[in-house]
Amino acid sequence: MIARFALPLIASLAFAADVPPKEVQIAGAVLAAPAELRDGATVLGFDAQGKRVLIREGKNELICLAADPAKATFEVDCYHKDLEPFMARGRELNEQKVPNAKRNEIRFKEVEEGKLKLPKEPRTLYVLTGASFDAAAGKVEKAYLRYVIYTPFATPQTTGLSTKSTEGAPWLMNSGTAGAHIMINPPRSK
Repeated sequence: MIARFALPLIASLAFAADVPPKEVQIAGAVLAAPAELRDGATVLGFDAQGKRVLIREGKNELICLAADPAKATFEVDCYHKDLEPFMARGRELNEQKVPNAKRNEIRFKEVEEGKLKLPKEPRTLYVLTGASFDAAAGKVEKAYLRYVIYTPFATPQTTGLSTKSTEGAPWLMNSGTAGAHIMINPPRSK
């Protein structure tokens, strides 16, 4: 009977060794936020079992997600706290292995039905990606920061924005849906 449980225990211990300390998770997570909002942001990181948990209570409107230690590349996100129900639902569906397009379809429908709260006013999401994070230096290798402004049900007619991506220019993604948002993808460093 003991051998039956040994493998999950070993897998759990192996994952625990890969989860960075809270301080490292926080230092990386807040890099997506504007500098003046970093110290007050709430941070959701990972516990020793790899579960996303609250690792720092915040004092302002931002929530930052620490990089997933199970992924090979670095990505951290910070967003306005009013987006948390929408984002939390996305994480829940992701844990259920629901594909990305289907996750969006489910969330958009739940917003339309009033089951899921999403603010009517614009709210911002910052996404920082990179090859890796050097915690000692506080630097992300090959860092790229993009901006997303959620504007539920926005259309080209209500915003004056194109729905076609142009490097460096804002454009509207998921036009007319609960998940409509303005994407701003700055040019990448060469």
